[in-house]
Amino acid sequence: MEKLWNRNYCKVMAANFTLFFAFYVLTPLLPLYLSEHFGATKDVIGLVLSGYTITALLFRPFSGYVVDSFPRKMVLMISFGAFAIFFAGYLAASTLLLFTIVRTLHGGPFGALTVSNSTVAIDVLPSSRRTEGIGYYGLSNNLAMAIAPTIGIFIYQLTDSFEFLFWLALIVACLGWLIDSTAKLPKKEIVREKSALSLDRFFLTRGWLLGLNMVAFGFSFGVLSNYLAIYGKEVMGITGGTGTYFMLCSVGLILSRLQGAKALRNGRVTHNAATGMVISLVGYTLFILMPTLFPHQHVPIMLGYYGSALLIGLGNGHMWPAFQNMTINVATNNQRGTANSTILISWDIGMGLGILVGGIVSELISYSAAFWTVVLINATGVTTFFLATRAFFTRRNLNPTVR
Repeated sequence: MEKLWNRNYCKVMAANFTLFFAFYVLTPLLPLYLSEHFGATKDVIGLVLSGYTITALLFRPFSGYVVDSFPRKMVLMISFGAFAIFFAGYLAASTLLLFTIVRTLHGGPFGALTVSNSTVAIDVLPSSRRTEGIGYYGLSNNLAMAIAPTIGIFIYQLTDSFEFLFWLALIVACLGWLIDSTAKLPKKEIVREKSALSLDRFFLTRGWLLGLNMVAFGFSFGVLSNYLAIYGKEVMGITGGTGTYFMLCSVGLILSRLQGAKALRNGRVTHNAATGMVISLVGYTLFILMPTLFPHQHVPIMLGYYGSALLIGLGNGHMWPAFQNMTINVATNNQRGTANSTILISWDIGMGLGILVGGIVSELISYSAAFWTVVLINATGVTTFFLATRAFFTRRNLNPTVR
């Protein structure tokens, strides 16, 4: 059997860890930063933070096309360099308007970078271990999610300084750029398309329903990841639990990747996807149901709060690599970048809508209403998969070893 853990694959995974560490070390604290530093209201916070995701979304389709049409190492280094430099912009932004501009523009290189880095990871994997390797690749995201928010919150509580966190994110991102710069990629012929550009060069239309499903799951996580800290503080009275929550979530993600590796190795991607979606739905429901059923009762609220973290992590850890594999397997070999960008575009649409809608609903009604919206959207995604998406994938699958 071909070697999975080759040197270049490990380098790309390490670089992926740094880019998501730099992202997640700030994510749960930015709503508090905007509220405390600029006096932003809940709906304004939602608008400011959603700009990042919207710009990433706009860049994704072009990123997939560029990654498939130009030297991937060059695209990777340019996008990683731009991603790192933008963290310096947070240090320079002295007004809410300037911060909004920097944060919104930062989404562009992030969108390009996540597409190019994940596509390069697929390139350096041996073909016989690709399905399994894609699953393990996500562990680098999960480790970053486990460690970064906890470190970020700890540093903030210790120093009361967002400036320190912005410097940390900048340094870690620069380290990732250096690691990726040493990776050696297999030589691939760049295919120049002579035909007119079509929508399918930017978004994998063969996988549209898979993408629609991911919108629902991205929406759910968008609300959770951005409003967890402020919801816990204002509604649940939990001031120091956000870091622990993300760590438990990531423990679930890591355990599911390890436990689900055998199913991925055997090509059982629809099984992994179905298992993950149901577990996540239970987690989101538990998160909002326990405070509703047992208001002001500390033990049930804590069980629901931290229990949901583990369940959502377990669910997403099964679901994400399964959907990524399904999308790649309905694409041709010269559309790997487009397939990767498609799954990320769909996640970004969901994340952006979640951040925006979550802010508006919490401002107009309450944070509890925003999280009940999460349960509704997530349940819609799960229902769609069982009624339509699973059969949709089976009909369009180009790889008979995956099912």
